[in-house]
Order: sequence, then structure tokens, then C-alpha cells
Amino acid sequence: MDFNSLLKTKGIRIEKEKGEHVFMQGQPDRCLYFVQSGLLKAYYTSDQGKESIKSFLLPNDTIGSLVSFHTQDACSFSLLCLESSVLYKLTFEVIQYYVQQDLELANNMLEFLLGLAVKKEQREYEFLCLSAEQRFFKLEKYQPTLIDKVTQNDLAHYLGVTAVGLSRIKKRAHTNGLLSRA
Repeated sequence: MDFNSLLKTKGIRIEKEKGEHVFMQGQPDRCLYFVQSGLLKAYYTSDQGKESIKSFLLPNDTIGSLVSFHTQDACSFSLLCLESSVLYKLTFEVIQYYVQQDLELANNMLEFLLGLAVKKEQREYEFLCLSAEQRFFKLEKYQPTLIDKVTQNDLAHYLGVTAVGLSRIKKRAHTNGLLSRA
């Protein structure tokens, strides 16, 4: 059995409205979520109330708090619907049971976890080695739909700059003919 088959047979379909949380930082949630439709943001909130966006999720993305999933601690981040969304969720117990029964599924989960580790490493590299402007151009090149769908404020939080800083980046890019959109 592959992961998609497990989702279809054992996953629980959930519908969330725009502005609704799937799970919240500080609360436990031992599920893995597959996005069928919609747009979501995963974000951290500091003790001072500052929001930092970890990632945006589009259809066919999968997410869960691995901290909560594996250690049974509270989630370290929140997941919020930016659009009405349909997701499928699988509990840790269901995944663990079927992974132990099926080598193909175990290999699928290994590939999923390796893909997640690669994504996290790339995001760390971007924040540690690229400028905000370079991060913006990379986002525009590889995920242009986000620039149209996400608010300026959320894009700024994702890039690690203020909304004013993002406006300046866009203005310089537009002035220099580097921006493919207005």
C-alpha cells in the first residue's frame, strides 16, 4: 500500500473555513494532514506576539507537527486556513500500525520524512545565506501563485522582513525590470 492509498482508505476528511485553525501552537495534535484543496499557513508566534511564517501549504502538500506527532508534546507552530480548505488527516497511531505491516508504506514514509528534512534544510539555508531580496526572487520563481494569493504582510513574515521592507524590494525589482508582476 502506498501513502495515497492509506489516506483514501483510513484518512478522515475535514473541511475548514477561511480563518479557521487546523491546530494551534501550544496544543497537542498527533495527526498528519494532507491538503486536498485550499491554502494554509504554518506559523510560529513568539512570547512577545511576533508572528513568523514557517511555510504556506497548497494542494498536495502534507504537514503535521512532528514534535507533537512523535513526542506527544504540544505543537510548536499553528496551522491556519487562508482559504476554505479540505484536508485529510491520519493519526500517528494509524500510520504507525500500517507502517509496521507494510514495507512499501514504510518506505513511502521514509521518503516523506527525507523530503521534509530536505525542505527544512533548504529553508534554513535561505534564511542563513540569502538576502531577503534573494528569498523573494526565489519565491517568485518557484511559487509565483503565493505572491498573488497571500497578503503583503504574510509574504513579509515569510521572508523575514517588514511589509515596508517587502514593498521596497518589490519597487527596486520593478524599477530594474526584474519583477515579472506589478
